[in-house]
Amino acid sequence: MDSVLPMASSVFPAERGEAEGCVQCQKGSKLVLFVTGECHWKCDYCPLSENRREIDNMYANERPCTQMSEIVEEARAMRATGTGITGGDPMMALERTLDACRILKSEFGPDHHIHMYTSLPFDPRHASRLAEAGLDEIRFHLLDLKVEKYIGTMEACTEAGLFVGVEIPAEPDKEVELFALIEDLRSAPIQFLNLNELEITTGNHENMEIRGYNLSKEITAGAAGSAELAIALKKRVNNALRGLPDDIDNAIHLPFGFHLKFCTAKFKDAGQLRSRFRRRAEMSMRPYEVLTEDDTLWFGALYCPPEHAQDDIADIAEYYEIDKSWLHWDAKNLRIELPLFLAEEMAETVSVAIAAVEVHPTHERLEVGLTWLNTHRPK
Repeated sequence: MDSVLPMASSVFPAERGEAEGCVQCQKGSKLVLFVTGECHWKCDYCPLSENRREIDNMYANERPCTQMSEIVEEARAMRATGTGITGGDPMMALERTLDACRILKSEFGPDHHIHMYTSLPFDPRHASRLAEAGLDEIRFHLLDLKVEKYIGTMEACTEAGLFVGVEIPAEPDKEVELFALIEDLRSAPIQFLNLNELEITTGNHENMEIRGYNLSKEITAGAAGSAELAIALKKRVNNALRGLPDDIDNAIHLPFGFHLKFCTAKFKDAGQLRSRFRRRAEMSMRPYEVLTEDDTLWFGALYCPPEHAQDDIADIAEYYEIDKSWLHWDAKNLRIELPLFLAEEMAETVSVAIAAVEVHPTHERLEVGLTWLNTHRPK
């Protein structure tokens, strides 16, 4: 049924007409390339944090990047089948965006699917440049929920061979405007409309409070009423396609000519993100690490000063008869990473700090859990 919301960690088969960018993103196989934080607009619901908003920095997934080679490394680390280019607005860094498309296609071949988001009704002449660089799909974020000024750019993108769509949040207080928009989109050269559940984040919560939005009752960052509105819109489009009466006005509407997808905040954050984490972990995890049900990595750690690290690694490898590839010196945190079972065994006998460590399987290996296994602590 259309009203059933997806579980956070579920991966569903693609719907008919669904954009390829969504299909791959749901599997966690798309690299997320944040190409710039700069943007023309000041959308009050922008979810970006202060350390990204209006700052011209670049990230590949969670990894800060200054060179295209780092983007390629991150794509390889997760066996990316494609890339989603986002921001900010990628058109604010057009040449960088074009370079990224060219390099990714060159490195991974023509099947590496690239989609991009923009809120700009840019000069139609850029459409062919984007297509020639390797862009496959483009998603327009319509400002003020008006499509008219984007039509020329959309037509140029379609003529250039791009798969064209619209992606916007379902703002709970914009019901009239959104139902009007899907009627306007009948005449637009688009293949899909993605509705995202509006998220309340640390970056926009003050503005959301001003507009009277509250969190939904679900365990999610979604705004109350957003999911219900998106589902009603999706039902109208789906019922029209099937020749069924609409749930609201009981009329039989003509087919809209585009696919409508609804993506919940819970699935976007927990489902897609965890799928991507799992994929990266399976590709790059070290032999002593354990992948948990939460798609984090567990391992043991022995803390020691840098001058003792190599001797300690040699002693541990010899005494416990394990290969040195199962021991790794973490210079940043001043600890030797090792199998968790070994850390638990050593904790009772050594006079240095031993811990169980949990990290996200990202380039930065963000630490999300640490449990001391004995009474000693790093000095």
